[in-house]
Amino acid sequence: MERESEKNASGWSKGKLKSLFEGLIIEAPGLAVVTIKEMNKCEGEATASNCKGKLIFFYEWVVNLEWTAELADDSKKDVNGSIEIPNLSEENDPEEVDVIVSVTAGGAAGDDVKEFIRTKGIKTIQDQIREYIDTLKKEYATDLIKPTKGQAVTNQSKTVITSPSATTQQSTNLLRTTTNNIEKMDLGCKIPTSKVTLSQSFKCTAEDLYRALTQHEMVAAFTRGDVKLEVEKGGKFEFFGGNISGEFVSLETNKQIIQKWRFKTWPSGHYSTVTLDLEQKEDCTNIILTQTGVPASEVEHTKQGWQTYYWESIKRTFGFGAILL
Repeated sequence: MERESEKNASGWSKGKLKSLFEGLIIEAPGLAVVTIKEMNKCEGEATASNCKGKLIFFYEWVVNLEWTAELADDSKKDVNGSIEIPNLSEENDPEEVDVIVSVTAGGAAGDDVKEFIRTKGIKTIQDQIREYIDTLKKEYATDLIKPTKGQAVTNQSKTVITSPSATTQQSTNLLRTTTNNIEKMDLGCKIPTSKVTLSQSFKCTAEDLYRALTQHEMVAAFTRGDVKLEVEKGGKFEFFGGNISGEFVSLETNKQIIQKWRFKTWPSGHYSTVTLDLEQKEDCTNIILTQTGVPASEVEHTKQGWQTYYWESIKRTFGFGAILL
């Protein structure tokens, strides 16, 4: 069964994020009053879908904000900077979203304001992100859930009303599911999938690249966090705080790795199949990635993830972008 309906929430999302951030005031007692003057970048997309009466939300945004600060000492010094939010997506809770603060002008005072935003003012930013997510789900919940026999949707309150035979707890759970959680599709709900094919060249031997992908210490180094890694057929792995997980299907030392692989926000129980083929050349090693079963709406996001969090990170961490001597 295909998705019953899908709505593009990108335009609404851009307007909502703009209204949430522009004009936002963050007070730093005794230091400054910070104002978000402009959201000068908002790139990405958002969709809301219904499958078998269940809602699925996908959103991915890169947001850049410009801020100014009025110092408490009335010095009239020009203090300003920017805030980058590179990973506002359904993969991350508001507290997990990166908030990168920089200062453009202000000297020592600017550095103090930057540190305040980074350590304390970030809570205000996270609250606005949470407001966006909650409102997105509430805004699209009623339109996407279609009444079935014995059910009705009350538009005025945007509340899902179950049949009289349903218990109060069931009704509460359904409402909570449609408004507060990122709902995942059941395995019984067929979703469209696509194939991803990528290749990359590394200035290292096939042995070195294979070790980077299978040695616990090396994987932890380029993913910059704790990892779970059982390098054997049927062995489990988990990276990036559980955002990526799966198991090894087969391993051929220095030549090939096949995995069952998924993002935590993909439909529950849905795995893609990743095949990594390593080809040793005279002065480099090429890796060819073939990934089947990727949800169609996640193709570009998946490609970007491999490029940024695998290829580029491996090169930076181990110097595999340098020329072999």
